[in-house]
Amino acid sequence: MTSAATPTVGHDIKPDSTTHRLPLPDEVVPGRVLWPYAISIGLFHIIAFAVVVPWLFTWTAAITMVVGIFFFGQGINLCYHRLLTHRSFVVPLWLERFFVIIALCCLQDTPGKWVAIHRYHHNHSDHQPDPHSPLVHFLWAHVGWLIIRNPGAHNIGVYRKFASDVLSDRFYLKLEKTLLWVWIYIAHAALFTLIGAGVGWFVGGDLASAVRYGASMLVWGVILRTVLVWHITWSVNSITHLFGYQRYETGENSRNNWLVGLLAVGEGWHNNHHHDPASASNQHKWYEIDLTFYAIKGLEVVGLAKKVTKPRHVRQAERQAERATAAMDGQPSD
Repeated sequence: MTSAATPTVGHDIKPDSTTHRLPLPDEVVPGRVLWPYAISIGLFHIIAFAVVVPWLFTWTAAITMVVGIFFFGQGINLCYHRLLTHRSFVVPLWLERFFVIIALCCLQDTPGKWVAIHRYHHNHSDHQPDPHSPLVHFLWAHVGWLIIRNPGAHNIGVYRKFASDVLSDRFYLKLEKTLLWVWIYIAHAALFTLIGAGVGWFVGGDLASAVRYGASMLVWGVILRTVLVWHITWSVNSITHLFGYQRYETGENSRNNWLVGLLAVGEGWHNNHHHDPASASNQHKWYEIDLTFYAIKGLEVVGLAKKVTKPRHVRQAERQAERATAAMDGQPSD
């Protein structure tokens, strides 16, 4: 058993070149289920299936769900991933915390844990310690790693080693030590339900309409949206390490996948990202549309994002231009 105080590195076993399969991470014991995660994921999927009930359908809730996939999904893509994990840009603290609250409404765990596990993934991508490589098997990468206990990755030592910058913030540390993040999700679900009920009362003018619209907003606008954002995020772990094209040799199995690129608004250009994780942009060709980067650029235009890290090839071209200019001026370059 691994000590909770020591991060486990494990053996850096590379994927077999013939079978392209990996064993489970060393510390994983099949059958040791994380029941809070397993029950909540299962329950949310069961409730989401209620959308097949005609009484629960309203255009208000359906449109809210579609818009919410992008809006709340940016809490994961823009905030948890590019802002907190890779520090590709900076924003004022109040805006960073707003984005974190948006991310918490996706119910994908606290920022400290999310950042630590993603950095750990980059450190061991598609090698045995990787917490969610699909080279184990597809379902493991997609959802299995969330519901089977893995002490090698999920321990305080890993969190401290890979997310010390996040955990140094008192608000984020409080999220780790309390259930505040769960209450934030519950509060936003209640707010959406009340808004739906208000719309129903306005449209139908009676209690029955208010109840119908409120329930519709909860099921479509909150639960189904949460489940769909889950699967879009999980697809980056699973699909983009199996299917697509590789523009760069990165030493692991990351791929650029157009479907995930569209659904995850830029996160699916995953080989580009693994080639240059520091960049705020995953778009290396005109057709690799990265809406998350466009949102970051929008924040930069209005002065809310600074120190936006450009793609590596742009950074290299700028350094070459600076050296050429310095040489022409007879000045030493940096």
